[in-house]
Amino acid sequence: QVQLVESGGGLVQPGGSLRLSCATSGGTFSDQIMGWFRQAPGKEREFVAGIDRRGGSTLYADFVKGRFTISRDNAKNTVYLQMNFLEPEDTAVYYCASKFGTYLKRREADYGSWGQGTQVTVSS
Repeated sequence: QVQLVESGGGLVQPGGSLRLSCATSGGTFSDQIMGWFRQAPGKEREFVAGIDRRGGSTLYADFVKGRFTISRDNAKNTVYLQMNFLEPEDTAVYYCASKFGTYLKRREADYGSWGQGTQVTVSS
């Protein structure tokens, strides 16, 4: 069973940066496509970014606008989300998720394993 643990969330001022990490265990990391999702208060969980098994292909939500970068280190079984130029609208709980298979997906239902989430708050 795949287990995912996020870290790196916190309080940051508008325009600031954070790097989220997601450490995995219980599966072969390099077989897993990884994604980041987020859920803001009162809203549904939404796709943020995804990365394929080798890190050669990425997918982003439109609202990222080039501000976020997803990456992975298969030697460390970890996926990252570098977030720059953060805005108050980015405030949410951020979740790491994984799926097996070949193709990057945006749909929450395509991901079989989830972390507990890490809170990101963007406020002055």
